[in-house]
Amino acid sequence: MRARQLGITLGLGTPGKLNAITDVPGVRVGHATLKTSIGGKQVRTGVSVIQPRAGEARQQPCFAGYHVLNGNGDATGLEWISEAGLLTTPIAITNTHSIGIVRDSLIALERERLAGPAVYWCMPVVMETYDGLLNDIWGQHVKPEHVRQALDAAEGGPVQEGAVGGGTGMICHEFKGGIGTASRRVPEEQGGWTVGVLVQANHGKRQELRVDGYPVGRQLMDIPSPFAERGTPGMGSIVVIIATDAPLLPHQCQRLAQRASIGIARTGGGTEDSSGDLFLAFATGNHGLPPADYGRKDLALSSVLRMVNNDHISPLFSAAAEAVEEAIINAILAGEDMTTEDGITVPGLADEVLIGALNKCGWSLSR
Repeated sequence: MRARQLGITLGLGTPGKLNAITDVPGVRVGHATLKTSIGGKQVRTGVSVIQPRAGEARQQPCFAGYHVLNGNGDATGLEWISEAGLLTTPIAITNTHSIGIVRDSLIALERERLAGPAVYWCMPVVMETYDGLLNDIWGQHVKPEHVRQALDAAEGGPVQEGAVGGGTGMICHEFKGGIGTASRRVPEEQGGWTVGVLVQANHGKRQELRVDGYPVGRQLMDIPSPFAERGTPGMGSIVVIIATDAPLLPHQCQRLAQRASIGIARTGGGTEDSSGDLFLAFATGNHGLPPADYGRKDLALSSVLRMVNNDHISPLFSAAAEAVEEAIINAILAGEDMTTEDGITVPGLADEVLIGALNKCGWSLSR
């Protein structure tokens, strides 16, 4: 179950209809999941793809910005976002050792889908977290056909959570983690815009875990940790993707991305050296930005843009922080027990166990 289905309401804002990143119009999500054995090795990995608009990203660029809380991670395609503030490709999330093949596959698929006379180069955004406890990460089992599968599966509507796509082998606060999502819609008088979030949660120590502000992790320390014999609690990473239909400029997208840090901190994360914490925000509120094509001769000298005035941007910051917080908890709640190749159990956090820990901390459903 998801947090709100258990009566856990995080923050003060109102979720969108789906309480997912796909509440932002045009945003689509697809997964390809690998749960198999290859060459005698356990494979628990995959790739997730986010399409920022209803059409192809290159033909409908949107403004974007990113933030790095802790750089023990990797990503491709961010230099051009830093320089130009433009997102012109889908976003993919996978495991640490599969970034290269996913990037190359997205380039090949772009050529296949958008073959034409345009002169440009494709620099896809691919991000990662480490799944090496549950997955044979050195085997690099994500292949081009899996990227194609995820891209073809990208759609609006409800988003699968937990051990799917890039989140298949991930661990969060020493419980089974993975993909999580949530959204917030700001009131009409504050713009009526939607902020949607998707996380690949693979970070955090159990003793630090907080839900709705309550230190539940301290009540759960009797559950065996998957890191008891191998690795370090808190190792991993978290990737956060924030989407909004507000008309933000690139520097405002960067400011929005920074607010992911707050949602992570509210759940007890963000302090580990061994965690790569990378956040990307994109905004679809401006339309008609020129497609990437250096061969065009008829491009207008300027484009008409809209911008949320800074005096009115704070509700979007609050929405992003709350949605990140809830997406992380949803990722944990979607997790089920998974066993490593050498027999170590990564426990899912059962609904009743979390509610019991909350009650011990003083939380109540009627609060």
